[in-house]
Amino acid sequence: MKGRFIRIPRSFYRRHGVLLAPQLLGLVLVHETPEGTTAGIIVEDEAYIGPEDRACHAFGGKITRRNRAMYGPPGTAYVYFTYGMHYCFNIVAAEEGVPHAVLIRALEPVEGIELMKIRRHNRFPLTTGPARVCQAMGIDLRHNGADLVEGELYVAFPPPELVRPFKVGRSPRIGVDYAEDARDYLWRFFIEGNPYVSRRPRSD
Repeated sequence: MKGRFIRIPRSFYRRHGVLLAPQLLGLVLVHETPEGTTAGIIVEDEAYIGPEDRACHAFGGKITRRNRAMYGPPGTAYVYFTYGMHYCFNIVAAEEGVPHAVLIRALEPVEGIELMKIRRHNRFPLTTGPARVCQAMGIDLRHNGADLVEGELYVAFPPPELVRPFKVGRSPRIGVDYAEDARDYLWRFFIEGNPYVSRRPRSD
């Protein structure tokens, strides 16, 4: 499959996170590893915009060892460990020094599905939810700060056979009820009707 996927250039990521998030839908997240290549269409994501976003790890402009990758160049991976058991994968947006990132919440698997099953111990769904995305795609803290333009983990344009029309839905983000007014920001984006999109958010 070498050459099937054409990488997204760094300039694509150089935009406000809320603008980048819907543009990532329909693109393909690819990870080339010695075990094989896995790939999935991005079908759901969420934008996090520090320092004004109370749900963002960089709220208030703080810089920590955990969130430092958010301040890197656009097209950098920001991977963090949560709940003592899960990894979450984000794509850094905007400009270097501006902590905008997009959390990848769900993929539609298109390549390396058998390898995904092995990594997920045959548990389904394979790639619905940010922790499952990381497990199926073989993403962990080794990829924090990785270059998504030049590295083995990258975002690509979909090949012609994977291009389909779709409608973008949006809603409040999931799991941020603690974030005061930010809990209501419509910064979750998803492909409407796609079966790999995660649970519906609260409706109140």
